Amino acid sequence: MSAALDSIDSLLFSVSRALCTPFAVFVQIQGCVICLLLAAGWAGAAYVRNREIRQMKKCMKDGNHFAFLSHDIRDLEHSNQIKLPGVTVVMPLKGFGEHNLHNWRTQLTSLYGGPLEFLFIVDSTEDPAYHAVSRLLLDFKDDVDARIIVAGPSTTCSQKIHNQLVGVEKMHKDSKYVLFLDDDVRLHPGSIGALTAEMIKNPEIFIQTGYPLDLPSGSLGSYCIYEYHMPCSMGFATGGRTFFLWGGCMMMHADDFRTDKHGVVTQLSDGGYSDDMTLAAISGAHKRLITSPPVAVFPHPLASDLTFSRYWNYLRKQTFVLESYTTTINWIMNRALFFVHFYLSWGFVSPYIMAMLHVAAALRFHFKYSIAEEHVLNPNGLRLVGCLVICTTIELLSMWNLTRVEVRLCNMLSPEAPPLSLSAYNWGLVFVAMVVDNFLYPISAIRSHFSQSINWSGIRYHLRNGKIHKIDRTMEKGKKFSDLAAKRLYGRKAQSKISILALSGFKHNQEIGLLNPEPFKTWLRLAQFQIYNLSPVTTP
Repeated sequence: MSAALDSIDSLLFSVSRALCTPFAVFVQIQGCVICLLLAAGWAGAAYVRNREIRQMKKCMKDGNHFAFLSHDIRDLEHSNQIKLPGVTVVMPLKGFGEHNLHNWRTQLTSLYGGPLEFLFIVDSTEDPAYHAVSRLLLDFKDDVDARIIVAGPSTTCSQKIHNQLVGVEKMHKDSKYVLFLDDDVRLHPGSIGALTAEMIKNPEIFIQTGYPLDLPSGSLGSYCIYEYHMPCSMGFATGGRTFFLWGGCMMMHADDFRTDKHGVVTQLSDGGYSDDMTLAAISGAHKRLITSPPVAVFPHPLASDLTFSRYWNYLRKQTFVLESYTTTINWIMNRALFFVHFYLSWGFVSPYIMAMLHVAAALRFHFKYSIAEEHVLNPNGLRLVGCLVICTTIELLSMWNLTRVEVRLCNMLSPEAPPLSLSAYNWGLVFVAMVVDNFLYPISAIRSHFSQSINWSGIRYHLRNGKIHKIDRTMEKGKKFSDLAAKRLYGRKAQSKISILALSGFKHNQEIGLLNPEPFKTWLRLAQFQIYNLSPVTTP
């Protein structure tokens, strides 16, 4: 036994010394640099979001208690509100889960003062979402312009894209803008107005987008998703131009779809798998502008029972996106993203594996050898570990700060809602998720590349030459639940408790002629309905 331990110790010390060679040192320093770059990016994103908070506070100090809707209170005057253009909100749905009712209510209770219609799109009446939305719209029928549309199954593209395009076909002829929202987006009362204001201010904008703030449920899978989204979040916190696009929130000119400008309809419907990647490719090819306003950050509660296997399938969907493309340039860009992300992910993870070996060797040395025999172990190993610990701490602090700022911004943008809190975040699990997610990403990317098929919400898509060429819809073989929101995809019954929308802290200005009263009256009435109607909704 002693001889075996001596052999293991000898091997461990040899490995630790080998990890102090110039190449190994480069790998470990590179990991530290990656940590610091992420920290710098999150610090920049926090600055942009914090600037918006300061601006809102200044407006409130100057007497504008509606700064969460507009910095200039004159924009909320009735004479200006009635001039606002029409907006159609298109929401492709699949399944029904624990957070859907609350999300849909935040979308329906928008304080946008112009013409606004909501289109909920499902593939069939057998979808649990159909019954839940039908019941919801019956409750709101006198207050909002909303309807549910059955799009039928897709045949040439993903079901989500098919639902979006059917929604565009059915939108009101006078709508100037179309806003695509995922059913897991929790809007603020002024979100639609803020996006529309930017479109009016700069007609050159092709797409306006935003990004979610994940609210982990406590499982490792939910923290892995939070960690996966955080590096991307810095690309959306620019306060203006960005090259990133999130399909969960996209506002575009309605006429771009009516006229098939740049082939948006054609390219989406012809084998399109990912709406945001396809539109981002079109934007890049035609040098069109994508922007993300600083207020476009949306709370995204993750499923309370989000298992690791559901996280894995979500990660597979994200890496599978890089296998779809529309042009040769798009393919080259996707390949570049594939290799860069691959390299950086394992470049991030490798130093932690090396650090574990350094620490293990140091512990064995401490218990077995005396200081006189310190030549057995290279002291530079522990110095590298110390450097990594410092850089990781800086990175986690920067991530914590950005999350803190975004939580604060979301609370200010939704003063009527129960406040979000950082207290539920487990930062030990965040660190574990960082290592796990970056370790698994290259594995998922490789599998996606060689499989060329993916199960998305119970539907299996097969790619050929970057486009969907086959769709399988065998319910018996499909999944019962979606990946992030614990949504029931099939079945006849789905239940969820209606979330309470508290009205704390909302100041209703009574000045005559200040605000267009109708959207505010509607919003208050619907919000009050959420408080008093607490019975669960059960689909037939």
